[in-house]
Amino acid sequence: MTIQIRHSKVHDIPQIRVLYAEKGAYSNTLQLPYPSLEKWQNFLDKENPNFISLVAIDQDQVLGQIGMEVFSNPRRRHVANVGMAVRTDAQGQGIGSQLLEAVIDLAENWMAIRRIELEVYTDNAAGIALYKKFGFEIEGTARDYAFRNGRYEDVYLMARICGSTQ
Repeated sequence: MTIQIRHSKVHDIPQIRVLYAEKGAYSNTLQLPYPSLEKWQNFLDKENPNFISLVAIDQDQVLGQIGMEVFSNPRRRHVANVGMAVRTDAQGQGIGSQLLEAVIDLAENWMAIRRIELEVYTDNAAGIALYKKFGFEIEGTARDYAFRNGRYEDVYLMARICGSTQ
């Protein structure tokens, strides 16, 4: 398998929608089941200078996606928030690491981002381990943060100060 990381393109949107339609993806993100193609087209097909979408591709197949939104508030322009998902059948192959490494490089070396934030469900051990591997630290717990599978769930608020070692 040869993975290429690149900016997402319009023709990737149907595959990105399929990725986030997987139970593992919508259960570990703030996405809802049964996402519509129109929702993803409206989200990814518009020009937004504060949002970056990268995909991991193998032979024109989207295996993962990471989004990074830079805050527009003048006092928070140095901060970005990330969210990501990897296709269930492609997990455990380093794709999440490649996506995270690419977005960190972009943030630190090209966009003058100082702080990258994310939220991760407290029961997502694989996600937490991945983020810690890249220098993210748990800064707190948001209780009853999101409604998932019939109940309210907690998330860890994690952040990475750019320039810190991996």
